[in-house]
Amino acid sequence: MPCVELHPLTTQHLADVVRLDHLCFGGLWTQEGYQREVISPNSDLLMLQRSPSDTSDDDPSDPTLIGVACCWAILDEAHITLLGIHPRYQRQGLGQAALLTLLSLARHRGLQWATLEVRDSNQAARSLYAHYGFHEVGRRRRYYADTGEDALILWCKGLQTDDFGDRLQHDWQQVHQRLQQHGWQLTSSVGAIAPFLQPENGAP
Repeated sequence: MPCVELHPLTTQHLADVVRLDHLCFGGLWTQEGYQREVISPNSDLLMLQRSPSDTSDDDPSDPTLIGVACCWAILDEAHITLLGIHPRYQRQGLGQAALLTLLSLARHRGLQWATLEVRDSNQAARSLYAHYGFHEVGRRRRYYADTGEDALILWCKGLQTDDFGDRLQHDWQQVHQRLQQHGWQLTSSVGAIAPFLQPENGAP
């Protein structure tokens, strides 16, 4: 079964992540911006990468780096700044795995709540965030430069509660099953999610 690896982004992947950024966000951050996040102690910047052993040289257009996600720790707040999956690999559970990892990292850091911005028209993402208790608290007019679209400001509280921890546990099991259905096996070096990747917790 092909593997997808979830790891902190490294400097050797900066050019790849900028190309992915243009596909997912219309050119939100520059290479220098990603470089700053790589070295920031208050930033969790992650990448989803197809295992090199599962890639083929026959199709050079098929990317290896297929997802990026980032969260800032600001006092007690987790500010989710990026969450994007290559269009070719969307709707397979990879975005949910990335979001669960950011929320698990926020909980591991002791943060109390999370916030993010999402396009008004992005119903799939809004439904995903609503599942984790995010609710709308405001709107940023014409926030997205590429389209002029508004951004909705979403908040989620209670990251340190037992109920939220139980939800993460349950949803990690669902994500493993969904990834398997699409032919993926998830591996990761992110310590905060290690308990969720054990076989008894639903890993393949």
